[in-house]
Amino acid sequence: MLQRLAIGTLSLLLLIPTLVGSSADFIKGHKSKEDKTVPEGQAILWREPKDIGRRNLYLGPGGEAMKPDLSHLTLIKKEKGGYSTKYRVRDAQGREWVVKVGKEAQSETAASRLLWGVGYNSDVNYLVPSVHVDGINKPLTNVRFSARPKDIKRVDGFNWSDNPFVGSRELQGLKVMMALLNNWDIKDSNNKILVVQGKNGKKELQYEVHDLGASFGKLSHLPRWLQFKPDRNDPKAYARSHLVDKVKDGDVRLHYSVKRSDLFKGISVEDARWVGSMIGRLSRQQLADAFRSANYSPDEVRLMTEAVAKRVTELKSLPANPQLAKRRVR
Repeated sequence: MLQRLAIGTLSLLLLIPTLVGSSADFIKGHKSKEDKTVPEGQAILWREPKDIGRRNLYLGPGGEAMKPDLSHLTLIKKEKGGYSTKYRVRDAQGREWVVKVGKEAQSETAASRLLWGVGYNSDVNYLVPSVHVDGINKPLTNVRFSARPKDIKRVDGFNWSDNPFVGSRELQGLKVMMALLNNWDIKDSNNKILVVQGKNGKKELQYEVHDLGASFGKLSHLPRWLQFKPDRNDPKAYARSHLVDKVKDGDVRLHYSVKRSDLFKGISVEDARWVGSMIGRLSRQQLADAFRSANYSPDEVRLMTEAVAKRVTELKSLPANPQLAKRRVR
């Protein structure tokens, strides 16, 4: 309790001079696992979205202004690694993008919209139904464009269990969001730290889950030795699943089985209810816009909107009094 109070007090003190509205620490420069330098700066995981009811989840954090200029796209190179095929391209205005094609493009776009909608850091992503890129001999369909501004440094990876936000409500809420999205691929290497020049002239270290392509699919809940490989971007399977199994001793047990199951122990009812209340402030239209932005069909948009809304209800229905948390949630 004292530790949580101390973290909250530190967050409030940092909030006043920086006006960031998030749990944050000033980080001294160091090396990441990949031996890329992380400079000094204010660590930011979440900002209070004071405009949450007005956020445009169709366009996302980049809005209309940052959309790629598709009048002419040129291949720079093919990107290495990962489940999906990716290319680095340059648009007609000279801006660079990493484009992703395949099954993950839609799910990643929609998932990033929902995270940004409730205040978490997110890449500037757009889903384009069909494009031609000079240097690629076939048209690409359902293409996720992810912005790569030259003035933003990207540092690979941060550790889920060793970062400035361990024990904070915001990090616990982010874990609940991973379960809500059914994002089962939560390797540390799928996280990024973006080094951004803040409005106050100081550097910000924006911590984000970068690769969200393994969202909105089906998870296996069999014993590990019997488990099948989880799926991704399967709206019907996602809609059939649920989020909360039970609550016990004040903690939430999520219907979520991943290799990093240790990370999901000790998520309190209060932290789960907090993030549920944040998502609950998004309207049904905003939820639908997140899926429309990813070029899902109208039927899929309705299905996935209702599925997310159902999961939000599960979180908001958790018992407010931790003493009641020993009851099974139905």
